[in-house]
Amino acid sequence: MSALDIIRRSIIEEFSTSLSLGSIMLSLVTAFIIGLYIVYIYKKTFAGVHFSKQFTMMIILVAMVTALIIRTISSNLALSLGLVGALSIIRFRTAVKEPIDTAFVFWAVSSGIMSGVGVYFVAILSSVALGGLFVLSTLLGFKQTQHYLLLIKCDLRAYDAIHRAIHKLKKTKLRSKQIMGTKVDVTYEVAIGSKDDLTHTLAKVDGVESVSIITYKDEFGL
Repeated sequence: MSALDIIRRSIIEEFSTSLSLGSIMLSLVTAFIIGLYIVYIYKKTFAGVHFSKQFTMMIILVAMVTALIIRTISSNLALSLGLVGALSIIRFRTAVKEPIDTAFVFWAVSSGIMSGVGVYFVAILSSVALGGLFVLSTLLGFKQTQHYLLLIKCDLRAYDAIHRAIHKLKKTKLRSKQIMGTKVDVTYEVAIGSKDDLTHTLAKVDGVESVSIITYKDEFGL
């Protein structure tokens, strides 16, 4: 038997496994459970402004669809080749806004693949480990400092006092400053632990008309 025959025989044996309803349902249920766990971790560690329920539903659906596809093509060589050809011409244009959201999508895809090939214990164990480590990383302090845009309207005579108070913070950056006669509109980018303490301190400065603070989701350019 030649090397080519051995390779051909191994491929045929690999894709000749029977496809049963029980194996399909087991893969789908496993992917569904892991998808729910991924959504739970996503909710617990979410740090954005707008929480999308559609994105969480998409995570569960991606895990289940991936498991179904992998389970189906693992028993049929023709289907696997056809799927490769179909995916080569598909262009996905929906952009994921946050990098961490992309990581959760890849997590759902990988769990679906493992569920589809039948390594259920590995799929569950690895997902539990990933979720635990990610939650632990957030508890170690990576989310303690929040980023904000600070908008202040004040008299020109009060600007120096405000400027000194702002620069007592560890991370600050002046974004804009507009002077109109004796009035000043200024915007700072700040990183603080408690926004209430800062706004109350600035509001007590003589000459300050208003202090507004907005959650800032972008990264610091400091």
